[in-house]
Amino acid sequence: MAIMGEVVHMKKGSFVLRATLGGFLFVIPIYLAILLLLKGMKSVAGIVRPLAKLLPESVPADMLLSLLLVLVTCFLIGAAFHTRAGNNLRQRIEKGLFERVPGYAVIRSLTQKITGSSDDKIWKPALFELEECLVPSFIIEEHDDGRYTIFVPSIPTPFAGAVFVADPERVHPLDVPFTDALRTVSKWGSGSKDLVAVMDGGAKPRVDAAAAG
Repeated sequence: MAIMGEVVHMKKGSFVLRATLGGFLFVIPIYLAILLLLKGMKSVAGIVRPLAKLLPESVPADMLLSLLLVLVTCFLIGAAFHTRAGNNLRQRIEKGLFERVPGYAVIRSLTQKITGSSDDKIWKPALFELEECLVPSFIIEEHDDGRYTIFVPSIPTPFAGAVFVADPERVHPLDVPFTDALRTVSKWGSGSKDLVAVMDGGAKPRVDAAAAG
């Protein structure tokens, strides 16, 4: 009985750790984005202050104009990166600086997958044969010898989990949108039957409009 109690205690501790890590990985990027936005607004406050004085005092002009200037700057930079010269410059900056930061490439690819702007094989949905089961997972990279690095997310925190290196016969890539696979994980596996149907027959999964909203 004492051993059983220790096992239950360890499982509870493991769950608390995974849940905390999952929440941390979800909250921190949002927090950093808001922090950077506020920092940017503070940096440009002096630029917009003369214009803000032209507006009524009842309007929080400094804050609104600072936010607008930051958003317009982000838009212009993003638009510039869609040109050939801008894209080449972005790639040089990323290769020379940002890709030296651990995890940057994976996080960038994940962000692009969520927004639907990436067609690369990183974070490609798959079903992974783990023992006698099929496990929803994501392909992180393909090795030169054909094996895959597989990320198996925790339920229902998809950005925390376990990593495996698996032989290709145990990995079944799925031709489904990344967001559909992510939704299945976040809903405790609901929708896995559609992923299995894709693997078995190539049928597209049925997207529930209510669930998608």
